[in-house]
Amino acid sequence: EVVGALPLNGGAYNALLNTTSKQVASLAAALTLLSYLATAVISASEAMHYLHSIIPALPITSATIVLLSFFMGLTILGIGESAMVAVIIFLFHLTTLVLLCSTIGIYLTQNGLSIFIANNHQPVPHGTVTMAIFWGFSAAMLGISGFESSANFVEEQKAGVFPKTLRNMWLAVSIFNPLMAFLALALIPIPEVKLHEADLLSHMAGLTGNQLLPTLVSVDAFLVLSGAVLTSFVGVTGLLERMTLDRIMPAFFLKKNRRGSSYRIIILFFLLSVSILFLTHGRVGVLAGVYTISFLSVMGLFGIGNILLKIRRKRLPRPEKAGWISVLVAVLFVAIALAGNVIKQPESGAPANLTIFLEYFIPTMLFVGIMLNKTALLELVLNFVEYLFVPVAKMVSKINRGVSDLIDRITSQEFVFFTRGDNLANLNKVLLYIKDNEHTKKIKIVTVQKKHDEEICSKLRRDIEFLDREYPEIEIEYVELTGTFGPDLIQKLSKEWNVPVNFMFIGSPGDRFPYRIEELGGVRLII
Repeated sequence: EVVGALPLNGGAYNALLNTTSKQVASLAAALTLLSYLATAVISASEAMHYLHSIIPALPITSATIVLLSFFMGLTILGIGESAMVAVIIFLFHLTTLVLLCSTIGIYLTQNGLSIFIANNHQPVPHGTVTMAIFWGFSAAMLGISGFESSANFVEEQKAGVFPKTLRNMWLAVSIFNPLMAFLALALIPIPEVKLHEADLLSHMAGLTGNQLLPTLVSVDAFLVLSGAVLTSFVGVTGLLERMTLDRIMPAFFLKKNRRGSSYRIIILFFLLSVSILFLTHGRVGVLAGVYTISFLSVMGLFGIGNILLKIRRKRLPRPEKAGWISVLVAVLFVAIALAGNVIKQPESGAPANLTIFLEYFIPTMLFVGIMLNKTALLELVLNFVEYLFVPVAKMVSKINRGVSDLIDRITSQEFVFFTRGDNLANLNKVLLYIKDNEHTKKIKIVTVQKKHDEEICSKLRRDIEFLDREYPEIEIEYVELTGTFGPDLIQKLSKEWNVPVNFMFIGSPGDRFPYRIEELGGVRLII
């Protein structure tokens, strides 16, 4: 429902950006970024651990960097090449899982279910069945990693592809996750599971007596974990592109190559991943807490974004609708899983999940906070420089002019709001949103009419005169146009006024509105 109503890159960030403020949306962006970083580093490292079991001479850290470099290059080449690699990995993975399940099924047919029966007679380690289900559910929720990724690059997908990606992931997880758990219980005594937790499926394959199957499963694990690295690169590119367009990230990152890839974002993500690999000295297991909490928080924010979409943007057309009970139950169960992973006791000597998460989350939010308040911070820098270097008048004057020009360039960016004749209260909400969320001193309020209606126009002129007095710090320009409001007019005005489309706002359109929101080229909803 969320992506169908707002089919723009950014996932949970985009949902919250169009239903709340930029500050709230930036929380989702930071969590998603951390989830992708942790996923890329952990997956690349674990992939090399699996390959190391086949090639013992392989240097794990160096090989991890090579794998990250490969997917950086592949993503820079473009989404088409990435999709082909992903399809190959997906088909190989399904084939391997079907082969593994079939082989284990034949083995169990010949040897019986005595281990499964014995496992079910084991005492419950957590005291009660309820607590066992709680801890198992909390851990199992991490097995749906990837569900959030497709929404972050939906603009690169053809119409109708996004629901199919969700369906395919849902089907695969619904079948194979519980099936593999059952087969593991039928093959391995519970006390032995922990001894093989790093390569459980490969160990299960070995127990069947097939000599080649463990190697095939290890290769499959390497490929699937590599696919998770690819997903991280593609997903983070869509997310950071959207954040850069909304001026949370520097415009430097918007530069694209001839294939249309934002290569600077991809290179930055690669450098961050490698730096984390070195900071942890290759012991990436400590990042599990970062991934766990950030991923589940992002999943929860999708539900919260859906609730806000229903309340604040209920007139916005959407191809799918999730029922209230479904959404509330989903948010509740994600919250339960998140709570379980937060309160989970770490192994002896290991830091808690929450501790590790905060070590990465706080610096990330500090950076985002700086970018959100860059104008105020630049003014603070300006005042500090003036106070500290008054004796050096020439230098102070030069710095003063430079910073002032930078502030002027930021605040001189004009924004546009298209109105159909909104009342004074709605126009006031627009001005409040601009004042609280955007670094600008200029706004055009535009009404587009097929036939001039003097009654509506005169009312708008009076309302805008009143708002002009109430907001003296914002320069308000009223424009009346005759024509048809739509994508062509938006693109024409964007070029004519030199205003990017994502700096143009509208109110929530109703069912009779002839265009879908994505057809407007990135116009944002603010009321």
